[in-house]
Amino acid sequence: MSDETHRTRTYEWSDPAELARVAREMSGHEYFAAWSKGELVPPIAATLGFELASYRDGHVEISSVPEEFQYSPYGMLHGGLAATLLDTATGCAIHTRLPAGTGYATLNLNLSYLRPITIETGPVRCLGRVSSMGSRVAVAEAELLDARGQSLAQATSTCLIIRPD
Repeated sequence: MSDETHRTRTYEWSDPAELARVAREMSGHEYFAAWSKGELVPPIAATLGFELASYRDGHVEISSVPEEFQYSPYGMLHGGLAATLLDTATGCAIHTRLPAGTGYATLNLNLSYLRPITIETGPVRCLGRVSSMGSRVAVAEAELLDARGQSLAQATSTCLIIRPD
C-alpha cells in the first residue's frame, strides 16, 4: 500500500479499571447521567465512535457515524460493529434499571442484518429497550436505524444480572 492510501486515527480513553470501580458505586441512572456529560465514557465508545444520545428507564439511544476505519475488506461497515452497537444498546437499556453494585453480562445475542452500511449511509442510531426484567435474567431488543428511519439491523439479547453478593 502506498503512503497516499494510508490513514491514521488517534483517540483517547479512560482507564477501564478506574471506570469500573467508579461505575460499580452508581446506579444505572447515575452512570448514564455521568456518561451523557462526558465524565465516564466507556473505552469501547471512544474506540468505535459511539455516543450516548439519550437514556431513560429501560431505554437508550446510541448514535454513531460510519467511518472508513470501521470497514470490512468488502467496502462496507464490518458486521461486528453493527453487532457491537446492538449489544451495547441492549445491555445499556438493562443497565438503566440496575441499582448500584449490580452488573450484567450478555449471555446471548441474536441478530439479523437487514441492509449494508457504508459511510454514505450517514449517521445511525441504535435504539435499545428492555422487554423483560427478572431478578437473574433480563431480555432486551435493539434496532439499528439510518437517518431516514430504515432498519439496518435488529437484535434480541439475553443478559445475566450479576448481584453484588
